[in-house]
Amino acid sequence: MADGGAPPTTRTSVATLLAGAFREAQEKALLERVRSAPVPKHLAIIMDGNRRFAASHGLLIRDGHVRGKETLEHVLDWCLEIGLRILTVYALSTENLRRSRDEMGPLMDLFARSFRQIETDERVHKHGIRVRAFGNLDALRPDVAEAIRVAEAATASYSNYFYNVAIAYGGRDEILEAIRSIARDVAAGRLKPEEIADRTVSARLYTADLPDPDLVFRTSGEERISNFLLWQTAYAELYFADVLWPGLTRRDFLRAIRAFQERRRRYGE
Repeated sequence: MADGGAPPTTRTSVATLLAGAFREAQEKALLERVRSAPVPKHLAIIMDGNRRFAASHGLLIRDGHVRGKETLEHVLDWCLEIGLRILTVYALSTENLRRSRDEMGPLMDLFARSFRQIETDERVHKHGIRVRAFGNLDALRPDVAEAIRVAEAATASYSNYFYNVAIAYGGRDEILEAIRSIARDVAAGRLKPEEIADRTVSARLYTADLPDPDLVFRTSGEERISNFLLWQTAYAELYFADVLWPGLTRRDFLRAIRAFQERRRRYGE
């Protein structure tokens, strides 16, 4: 070469390596900042964007859901890495149940496999992670419901970490069922109307034994709650990211946690 310089491909490779090293250093620094401050006690995630990710990458919808499941596995590791003890994810809404059979069949297969794998997941048993699912489980395929039962039974004695899956779930349905339960107690004379308080409702929700979420994190760029934990998220911080769920990175996750740490929670004061 006339200028004696390195070939273009070599220069590109070096630049790529340098950019990668810079990003890695930034991520390491971000992790240290996250670890230096209190993390959320309870993180709730609306995992949105599997289908759009599949479409944008020329994949089948079922492959988008598989990639989303892989991302969730990474998120579980990232939660353990920063000591975040309670994670609740929105896996399937009651409205999602109306999607086509072509999509729901493979998705139910994925749910069944995923819950079955929990029984032998070394990470789950090493860290003492209790796994639970809540929602209208009767609306699920029998093999999925049985896999959930197996996963819950295998982890029922654990209390170090809590991993909750909202599946066939609707926040309004959950509140309505709590109201019906309270109404039955009032009608039976076990409860007086004037005795009904916030805690009366909270005690009848799926999350009765858990603190309310501190942070709700949604991917895909949509900025709404979509019928997720409506009662429990009354004072939660909200964080929305443009990334589609299967494309979520560790850096994206840490940024969400860091944004929460930098906010001042007022609780209406």
